[in-house]
Amino acid sequence: MGFTVFLGNLPTWVTADDIQSWLTTEGLVADSIKVIRNLETQESKGFAFIDAPNAEEMHSIIRRFDRAPLEDRLLRANAAQPPKGKGPHAKPPLRTSQREGKRFKRVKNEPKVPQSAFAEELAKVL
Repeated sequence: MGFTVFLGNLPTWVTADDIQSWLTTEGLVADSIKVIRNLETQESKGFAFIDAPNAEEMHSIIRRFDRAPLEDRLLRANAAQPPKGKGPHAKPPLRTSQREGKRFKRVKNEPKVPQSAFAEELAKVL
């Protein structure tokens, strides 16, 4: 993620241009700004990512905007974290058996092997 700032608790009307003008007013620089939107409605989800050119600029953006008031809310700004579940060390997703409420790891192409003699007989009948 490099020098990316997470900017959260934004009102839904905030656009990338609004954030750019705030940064410019404060003398701060961003390489890019992405306001995250709902894919169906295109309404803002209330957060954005700001790519800063270096660590110093990233920290300046965080200091300026973390807990800054906007309307009836306080903005949140911090260093962005990498997306969960991405990358070479990601854990496989877990599935839940709703009937038993137990969690177990997903196994691709898991064969359906009966676990007991009773299960074998039941499988023959069904």
